[in-house]
Amino acid sequence: MYVYKKRRDIVAAVAPYLEAQRTIGFVPTMGALHQGHIELVNRAVKENEVVVVSIFINPTQFNTTEDLVNYPRTLDADIMLLQEVSTHILVFTPDVKEVYPSDITSLHYDFGGLEHEMEGKFRPGHFDGVGTVLKHFFEIVKPTRAYFGEKDFQQLQIVKKLVDIEKMSVQIIGCPIFREESGLALSSRNKRLNNEQLKASPLIYKTLVQVKKKFGTKSVIELKHWVFEQFEHNATLELEYFEIAKTSDLKSVEQKKENIKYRAFIAVFAGEIRLIDNIALN
Repeated sequence: MYVYKKRRDIVAAVAPYLEAQRTIGFVPTMGALHQGHIELVNRAVKENEVVVVSIFINPTQFNTTEDLVNYPRTLDADIMLLQEVSTHILVFTPDVKEVYPSDITSLHYDFGGLEHEMEGKFRPGHFDGVGTVLKHFFEIVKPTRAYFGEKDFQQLQIVKKLVDIEKMSVQIIGCPIFREESGLALSSRNKRLNNEQLKASPLIYKTLVQVKKKFGTKSVIELKHWVFEQFEHNATLELEYFEIAKTSDLKSVEQKKENIKYRAFIAVFAGEIRLIDNIALN
């Protein structure tokens, strides 16, 4: 396993692949790796001649200091997990100064309104932080393809827009959500859930599945009301938002139209731990 901490070292490591015009896959992570990440890495390994995995907890995309401080840090275990996939992965684990050499601030992006929907309403500045760190990483690694999970579907669309804005040649690949047997979407934050929260949290995906089943016969307003009722008296889970949005621009809708693709999005708190999920409806 090749682990690099310095920007100059990872740049030197990928240089021969760039010169030989060989494909470079890139999987950006914040660590605390789980099987969902490994699925991304496995696909990247199959589709590229070399793969770079970054492990970096990006401070500019957190909305609270508490969430940043409490984010799981499991670097040694992460590296061991990656080593089981391939011993030839290039792992980039920079400290903050390597990514933000002068100032830890975000650039400000106009993502065409994508940044104002759902997550953007509840996490101001979050997508500026995501766009900024990925801009830095794409410039450092210069990947052919970069891989992202659809659990963060809004982020996936933001990243595609970022590539257009910055006129970068990297291809953005979205990969299916990987779930636990209970249906709970895998997330690094799941490691912070206690037993009671773990037992309750499958309700999130079960609710989405029912919304998909009801979508053909119920109105958007009826579905929103039904979802609210599922969490109204739940002592463990608190619904932050539920939205049905057009897949194309992620704008929330109140009425369905024919020949439009829709997706349901949900955010739920289990104590202080925030969980998100989504599902295609048609």
